[in-house]
Amino acid sequence: MNKELDTAIRAAEAAGAITLSRFGELSNTEIVAKESKDFVTEVDRQCEAIITSIILDSFPDDSLLCEEGTLNDGSSGRTWIVDPLDGTLNFIHAFPVFAISIALRGADGELLAGVVYQPILKELFTAAKGMGAYLNGERISISERDSRESFLIATGLPFKEYHYLDAYVAMLQEVIHDSAGIRRAGSAAIDLAYTAAGRFDGFWEYRLYPWDFSAGVLLVREAGGIVTGFDGSDDVFGHHSILAGNGHTHPMLLDLAKRHFGHLTGRHGNA
Repeated sequence: MNKELDTAIRAAEAAGAITLSRFGELSNTEIVAKESKDFVTEVDRQCEAIITSIILDSFPDDSLLCEEGTLNDGSSGRTWIVDPLDGTLNFIHAFPVFAISIALRGADGELLAGVVYQPILKELFTAAKGMGAYLNGERISISERDSRESFLIATGLPFKEYHYLDAYVAMLQEVIHDSAGIRRAGSAAIDLAYTAAGRFDGFWEYRLYPWDFSAGVLLVREAGGIVTGFDGSDDVFGHHSILAGNGHTHPMLLDLAKRHFGHLTGRHGNA
């Protein structure tokens, strides 16, 4: 697994160098709306191109699943899951919170390696199955906080789909009461990496995709945390929702999610 993780690190750092070279310098012609309130930039595409080139150079038989559409139908059964720039809207606005997220999923469906790289801070989060989670080479672990009055919880906010807005606001109100504070970074990869490092005590978000969460899920699990869908299933790839935390925050968030999103929770496309 060292070769796979090393390859992911090289790819993430190469993409990170591109983001740093263009940060704060985007022109309007380099920004395209994929759909309402969802954007892609030339930097996203350049990052995806260099990441996929590095991966396929080392593992040409592996498949690719990338946010911006790069595909490779490999024969190995393994799939690299790539978000070349998680936090594109932040990047467009020169808000310095974004990351590169790369994960490898095995033929058996298990996550094998994951990297989340935050170029501005030069923070490299890495994990390999069964080998723990690390930040810049130092082992990390989830928080051990057990008091609701001290919890710092991360989340995402609805920005282009509103059919679940009432459920989201109702859950948010309860999380506010059951925590010391809420944070919204605008990058699920960073939220999960920070949860793995114990900076956040928990994280929840509805309507995510594999490139948003795959690397972060492995980080949290290898750091000793719990990650499920909103219905409590460990199979996060059967869902578009994520709950992550320690032995105190995850059960709290799961209880709230079941109560507020129970009518929406389902397999493949709902929660």
